[in-house]
Amino acid sequence: MSYASGIAALNMQMTDRVPRTEYSVHEHWPLVAVVTGIDTTVKANRPAASRAFLKAWDYAFMWCTPGGYTIPVHTDMGHAVYVQGGTDYRKPGLCPFTDVEQVLRFDPAAVFPHESMDAMVARCNELHRASARQWPDCLTTGGIYHTVFSGLIEIFGWEMLLLAGGVDHAGLGRVIDSYGQWLLPYFQAWAKSDAPVIMCHDDICWTSGPVFAPAWYRRFVFPWYAKYWQPLKEAGKKLMFTSDGTYHMFFDDIVAAGADCLVMEPTSDMAMFAAKYGRTHGFVGNADTRVLLTGDKSDIHAEVKRCMDIGRRCPGFILAVGNHIPANTPVDNALYYNDAYLELSKR
Repeated sequence: MSYASGIAALNMQMTDRVPRTEYSVHEHWPLVAVVTGIDTTVKANRPAASRAFLKAWDYAFMWCTPGGYTIPVHTDMGHAVYVQGGTDYRKPGLCPFTDVEQVLRFDPAAVFPHESMDAMVARCNELHRASARQWPDCLTTGGIYHTVFSGLIEIFGWEMLLLAGGVDHAGLGRVIDSYGQWLLPYFQAWAKSDAPVIMCHDDICWTSGPVFAPAWYRRFVFPWYAKYWQPLKEAGKKLMFTSDGTYHMFFDDIVAAGADCLVMEPTSDMAMFAAKYGRTHGFVGNADTRVLLTGDKSDIHAEVKRCMDIGRRCPGFILAVGNHIPANTPVDNALYYNDAYLELSKR
């Protein structure tokens, strides 16, 4: 199915089998080696092995947010261990902001660089074509990672962001408006690009739910979604939205802003979304990676069945493990997860 199934799902067209995608498991090298027969201990083999893996597992789309912009002021919060061998671990660096008043006075639109629209469109096209060359057998998305809230996290880090929000909600909203004005042309550039599908990422929630009161998001964040997405919709793009954490309390807001498809982790209520929007909007998710990490075959089968029972009758549903299949996932469990998908995904 691959590319055709991704396009079909985003156009709410029913396919014979529920489409699927995954995140980062194409770098689970022991699994990739078993699935493809390619020796992934040889690093030079890995790009081809990853492409072969995507083809074998029949990805409907590859999650991509190429961006096309640079945020010149940022806080290095470090990185936890994720990849095999822990080579991605990094200690936190320094925050360029030393007090809350500096955060509240910050004016991204005045400080960050501005470019011509032609230059931005050319870069968006170049980045999207590079993704398509890298993953030729599935749909690749254009898009932006630091939409609003994730942009604030990138600039200020969690500590300063939360302090600023606690001291002056409206003042932080003014910073958002400045950041929004700076980022808006990049969404306009993606609207003019060749990419048919745009992924918009914003980690607006933790697992426990919203970081600030829902009313704050509705006043300061979601109006920018509508402004960002209007040119994309006018250009005929399909708009996908992704957030980590538990964000089902905002499903209505995100759909109203213009999203065609929502990507969600296991703690967001996928059944709620399917019941209300499953005939009109797509959704991606939301098998729980913890089941693959520690469960047995019966647990894995039950988790895939849970997702399929929610989404099988919805034309825009795409299965995925909603919070990645990390490198410490047992290979046999990942293989059985794929077997369960193949068994249960027939409509």
